[in-house]
Amino acid sequence: MPAPKKTVRGSLLVTSTLVSLALTAPVAVAAPKPSPKPSPKPSTSPSASPSATPPANMSPVGGARLGQPGTQVNLGAGAPVLPKDLTARSWIVTDAESGEVLASHNSHWRLPPASTLKMLFADTVLPKFPKDTKHKVTQEDLEGIGAGSSMVGIKEGETYTVHDLWLGVFLMSGNDAVHVLSKMNDGIDNTVREMNEHAEELQALDTHVVSPDGYDAAGQVSSAYDLTLFARSGLQKKDFREYCSTVRTKFPGETKKDKKGKLTRGTYEIQNTNRLLRGDYDISQYPGIAGVKNGNTTNAGATFTGVAERDGRVLLVTVMNPEKNDHNEVYKETAALFDWGFKAAGKVTPVGELVAPKGAVQSAPPGSKDEGQAGGETGGAGGNASGKPVAAAASAEHGAGGVGTALGIAGGVLVLLAGGVFLVNRRWPLPDLVRRRR
Repeated sequence: MPAPKKTVRGSLLVTSTLVSLALTAPVAVAAPKPSPKPSPKPSTSPSASPSATPPANMSPVGGARLGQPGTQVNLGAGAPVLPKDLTARSWIVTDAESGEVLASHNSHWRLPPASTLKMLFADTVLPKFPKDTKHKVTQEDLEGIGAGSSMVGIKEGETYTVHDLWLGVFLMSGNDAVHVLSKMNDGIDNTVREMNEHAEELQALDTHVVSPDGYDAAGQVSSAYDLTLFARSGLQKKDFREYCSTVRTKFPGETKKDKKGKLTRGTYEIQNTNRLLRGDYDISQYPGIAGVKNGNTTNAGATFTGVAERDGRVLLVTVMNPEKNDHNEVYKETAALFDWGFKAAGKVTPVGELVAPKGAVQSAPPGSKDEGQAGGETGGAGGNASGKPVAAAASAEHGAGGVGTALGIAGGVLVLLAGGVFLVNRRWPLPDLVRRRR
């Protein structure tokens, strides 16, 4: 693979940072619409490609404007206009912590999600198993994987840790890893059921799961709005943040006999397929990027949800199915929307908001901890006892495998937010994420 190009936006170092930040202040105007999608590509999967025209009325979850077709934005004084070359069927730009939707385009359009659906899979299943749990893979574990699926290379008869399997899911988008974890979770059908239940709990009502790996399947849909909800929920979990921000690592290989007849098991390198995190020959690593997940199938086209920080502000951007077929187009449109969002924040009136889960109906009492499971952690108020934001910061090589992750906070000090209030309606803070590599 060619080496990543020198960045034109900043350092090629992965400066992945999530922080707690204050609400934005906004103000009003209109914006351009992308042209409709051309005739769909032929499909080799059982599901039909969706219509090229969004429904006249979509879900009003998060605000009535989000249920309207076309671009929704209210530009205030000094706000930049939206990028003019956006071709995606659907996209959304949100403040990750306040939940404010800065701008959107057909954000509730129900479309095939591809492997971005793995964010929901991870948010649902990741808390079930400690990362050091070991599992010996059987033939049954690997049955039913769709033809042409992305794979990390799991072998029948080999033993893997849950940590290995999740790295396979996030870095290589391995459908084989998804199937093994699903079988560990009482099977594919049970996992699909739990994913649909979790989507409903998150109020991701555009989503219907048929296959846990996001492989094209009849009736399987999600939306840019829902995918953003999945990312936001998953990022509350420490392990989720680690996996989605890992650039490269070593993965267990197949056990073989060496020249002396001794059984040995080597490793091979896997790299994250998220090009804004890893870079590519025609696109740079995006400054401040910290994940989350990409996807690409025949019916879905290219899809991507990313999270990035700049100057203490954290944005989530989801882009679904660009019309333009240029290499890495989904990442280029995502980067353009990130650039716009960081410049426009505080200069636009939000057009909607990311809703909280159904269960998050009350603020957590001061001093309480809402601990996640299996590597999850507190979802505190995003500040210290005085209520001031706590800056978090970026990626370093981690562990013996040389995993690039976003794990600590600025200055190397981990702050657990025990005393803050969890405001579920207008502010959903993300915990610490990263230690900046300098």
